[in-house]
Amino acid sequence: MDPNQPVTENYANPKTCFFHVLFKAAALAFYILSALFIDNFVIIFVVTVLLAALDFWVVKNVSGRILVGLRWWNEINDLGESVWKFECLDQESMARMNKKDSWLFWWTLYLTAVAWIVFGIFSLIRLQADYLLVIGVCVTLSVANIIGFTKCKKDAKKQFQQFASQTLASRFSSTLSSAFSVV
Repeated sequence: MDPNQPVTENYANPKTCFFHVLFKAAALAFYILSALFIDNFVIIFVVTVLLAALDFWVVKNVSGRILVGLRWWNEINDLGESVWKFECLDQESMARMNKKDSWLFWWTLYLTAVAWIVFGIFSLIRLQADYLLVIGVCVTLSVANIIGFTKCKKDAKKQFQQFASQTLASRFSSTLSSAFSVV
């Protein structure tokens, strides 16, 4: 092994990365190929939406937790209001997250939504309103994960900043109090 060659980081969770990409690719591939080989819209709709729903579930409940250490969900409180809930790993665990895993997670999350939007534009141009329904469901599921994980990431950063400022303030006050108690 050449010591001058940079060490490349491998995926820490290759199986999770595989399934993170699998359902996205399967939904997109089925949608593209079905237009060529299947003449039944109901089958195209059901299978594509099922694959997109599986992708949504895997990303939200499995790969988000494992690849980037984030988890989100939405609850309805007693007043009937929608409340976003977020979970993240502690700062030390987040710092140890694999960069390649994180990169794959975020890029595929955004690129999938972009791909569905491009397909939507093509369906609009070709005046295929029925296919816009399929794409609308797939875009909605993709964007829901993007919004959920982006809000979760921002909430995690805010929590880390609050923790850091509280820790700093606590250490400063204990140092200050110990300085005056010695006198």
